[in-house]
Amino acid sequence: MSNQGDNASQNRTNDTAHKQPCPPAKNNTHDGDPSPIQSDGVTPQKAAVSFTVNGSLHELDVDTRTTLLDALRENLKLTGTKKGCDHGQCGACTVIVDGRRINSCLTLAVMQQDAEITTIEGLGTPEDLHPMQAAFIKHDGYQCGYCTPGQICSSVAALKEIEAGIPSHVTVDLVSPPSLNSEEIRERMSGNICRCGAYANILAAIEDVAGGSKA
Repeated sequence: MSNQGDNASQNRTNDTAHKQPCPPAKNNTHDGDPSPIQSDGVTPQKAAVSFTVNGSLHELDVDTRTTLLDALRENLKLTGTKKGCDHGQCGACTVIVDGRRINSCLTLAVMQQDAEITTIEGLGTPEDLHPMQAAFIKHDGYQCGYCTPGQICSSVAALKEIEAGIPSHVTVDLVSPPSLNSEEIRERMSGNICRCGAYANILAAIEDVAGGSKA
């Protein structure tokens, strides 16, 4: 009987403990200041940045940690540039900055002060397609289309690289201008992943614009 009484008393104690109210959540803002505070007590910093996107000047006030990709998509609502891996491994976020293609997920917006940026929206319009856009349609260089904006921006910049004589990993003669062939194009486009596997058609579209023939 004594053991049963002790057990009943212990159960009542446990029930009471479980019913204790939870402590109030800590406020993650300063008193009177709506700015969020990180767990380390540091308030995110903002900075002003201005750059030209598709011919239009934009002045933004962004968190210093904001990537160019997020600034384009969230601040400027240019959602043609896609967020794929967010690690610079798939190329879906490729844009052209000062004439060179970059992965916009790997650079901060504040690093692009006074830059000239071109996204897929700035290459052409449905009524006036860029030749590369038209070639992708002609050769069916896409399936789901998610990677296509990055593929097209990268294609345009890759041909500019060849035209400028910039060698790639497969360029044999570093003194002479690189050849415009399928091997060069494949190498230069290797950073743009198409999970649908439309690589043969993408190559055909680029060769069409370049005026080259299939190897």
